[in-house]
Amino acid sequence: MATLRFSQVDVFSSHGLLGNPLAVVHDADDLTDDDLAAFARWTNLSETTFLLRPTDPAADYRVRIFTTGGELPFAGHPTLGSAHAWLDAGGEPLHTDKIVQECGVGLVTVRRGERLSFAAPPLLRSGPVEPGYAAQILEALGLEDDQVLGMAWVDNGPGWVGIELATAQEVLAVEPRLHLSAHLKVGLVGRWLQPEQTGKDVEVRAFYGDGTAFEEDPVTGSLNAGIAQWLIGEGRLPARYVAGQGARRHRDGRVHVESRDAQVWVGGDVVTTVAGTVRIG
Repeated sequence: MATLRFSQVDVFSSHGLLGNPLAVVHDADDLTDDDLAAFARWTNLSETTFLLRPTDPAADYRVRIFTTGGELPFAGHPTLGSAHAWLDAGGEPLHTDKIVQECGVGLVTVRRGERLSFAAPPLLRSGPVEPGYAAQILEALGLEDDQVLGMAWVDNGPGWVGIELATAQEVLAVEPRLHLSAHLKVGLVGRWLQPEQTGKDVEVRAFYGDGTAFEEDPVTGSLNAGIAQWLIGEGRLPARYVAGQGARRHRDGRVHVESRDAQVWVGGDVVTTVAGTVRIG
């Protein structure tokens, strides 16, 4: 049984307990795939990550990202949380202004500045959603066609579909029909009409299922990245904005999005809430 450094961090929150928690196991190279999956099930968080030595010389570290149901090639809040935990543990990046993470989709750049931000990876799937699947999604979310301003694939690994509604209030009012939703991975976005009062330009919600259960994610980097690539690309959102997420989960996440030189960056504050060791294996 191995005793390894462990961190639990809160991502997309500057105060802690208001964002999306992430469990991070350091120096996990000697753990088996079964060990990784079992520990991720045990934490019972939306994601748990394991930091390993990189296999690409251009990377600072390698990360494997697990949900309670399996491994993901990429996810946003685990990227920022893992980078924060790696730095907090004394990691020294090859470059002073950025960290390069190796994960299932390849190399992901994490920019250092006022807050960490990752370069959104290219979409694996984009464009219109098939009519039959679109109808299934709307039925599961209790939405009518005339409420939807747009719908598109925004899949950068997890399999997201994005839906744009007219207002943040409409996004917050959605009540999924759980018995119809078990296989969906869908995100909603709508504008705040008075962003100067809320500190948020848009509100986002993320729903995902693994075939047996259906959950609402507190704050979701990968979905926000895909939505930004879609809606900034179509000129329907500005090149810089703040997305709020998590209100229906009693959270207050803030996702800072910026498009610069044809690259979308997704940033957020991260704080460490738990630090110690774990025994695995």
